[in-house]
Amino acid sequence: MNTRREFIKRVAIGTAVVSTGKIGGVLPGFSASSYRNIPGANERIRIAGIGVNARGDALAKGFANEKERGCVVTDICDVDSRAVEKAIKSVLDTAGNRPRGHEDLRKMLESNDFDAVFIATPDHWHAPAALMAMKAGKHVYLEKPTSHNPAENQLLIDAEKRYGRVVQVGNQRRSWPNVVHAMKEIEEGIIGEVYYGKSWYYNKRPSIGRGNVTAPPDWLNWDLWQGPAPRVAYRDNIVHYNWHWRWHWGTGEALNNGMHFVDLLRWGMKLDYPVSVDSSGSRYHYRDDWETPDTQLVTFSFGDGRVMTWESQSCISSLIHGHGSGVTLYGSRGSLTIGGGNEYQVYDIDNKLVKKVDSNLVFEAGNLVNPTQSLDAYHFQNFFNAIRKGEKLNSPLTEACKSTQLVQLANIAHRVGRRINVDPDSGRIVKDRIAAKLWKREYEKGWEPKL
Repeated sequence: MNTRREFIKRVAIGTAVVSTGKIGGVLPGFSASSYRNIPGANERIRIAGIGVNARGDALAKGFANEKERGCVVTDICDVDSRAVEKAIKSVLDTAGNRPRGHEDLRKMLESNDFDAVFIATPDHWHAPAALMAMKAGKHVYLEKPTSHNPAENQLLIDAEKRYGRVVQVGNQRRSWPNVVHAMKEIEEGIIGEVYYGKSWYYNKRPSIGRGNVTAPPDWLNWDLWQGPAPRVAYRDNIVHYNWHWRWHWGTGEALNNGMHFVDLLRWGMKLDYPVSVDSSGSRYHYRDDWETPDTQLVTFSFGDGRVMTWESQSCISSLIHGHGSGVTLYGSRGSLTIGGGNEYQVYDIDNKLVKKVDSNLVFEAGNLVNPTQSLDAYHFQNFFNAIRKGEKLNSPLTEACKSTQLVQLANIAHRVGRRINVDPDSGRIVKDRIAAKLWKREYEKGWEPKL
């Protein structure tokens, strides 16, 4: 097995070769600096990946697939040397160029040889990495959720305004053609006045067991993996993926999958912040290191009497309206259901199917890495057009932060064990000191995110 020390040595050599323009580079035979002098090259978008294990590797392939639309993946960064090597190969196999490899995003961001980044790190790194990228002058494609805690949402919004960068958030459904059309039909009154929205996600996840405190593996820079999070000992059942279920780094199923579907409800119902949030549920299925709820039912109540709910079952397979994940919006004339993919069904007030819109571009249930590969390109292209032409983003940061904040409020209500009241204008917690303590987190000294 390759050690991290060997990887760093290879990366250093490889970067030196690329920068001299002898081989490799953004295009074969060109260095990054000479590439910029090619006529029309400025129309290309050079993008670097931050966090390329699993979902990040899928994004690397996805952006590499956009070669014909002028996208070049130039750099890959991860604290896992194996993930870097895999993603480099993914880009090479897909687009024919070999990106540079990096371990430390701070050093990579010093380069002027790329224009944008995509970020698919663990949740506790999302906002700090996006902030660093904007400060370095890069546009950002940020996987959901926007942040680990609500305080980071405002920090990101302030940074976007200060640094003038384009930030697209990975709520890809906002770019899927049939989902967009479904929202247009709702706006035009196909189900009448919408008063209730239900969202859900079911999966059958296994136990994560009890981890052992041990030395980090050679392929992992554990200190950089923790980054802004206060330091704790390495456990052998956290990296990769199981960090989702630990509050120290993750945000549970609510932000892992719930944000996608709560975002659809907000979009379809044209809602921002609620007046109160309730959450019930617990960890029922295993006795292990999993902290977040595996079963959660959340109710968002709005000032005009409308209601949204989010239901998750992380350890049971089931269906609602024939879908393991999705949303149903209920109106005065009927209902509309959008499953996990690019399709929807419309029912009348008697639950009779009156319209069905299918798609061969589907959501692959159970695919944790890239369940929507055939659809993500729509979202990528919108990101490119925003950078090149000033096109309106389909999932702008301000909207995505609102959806993130709703499910963060749900987790706060869950953790304090009671309903929390919310200011519907700002989305902030009202008159609850204990709940308000969870609005932000503690950071490792020297790692505090700042504008």
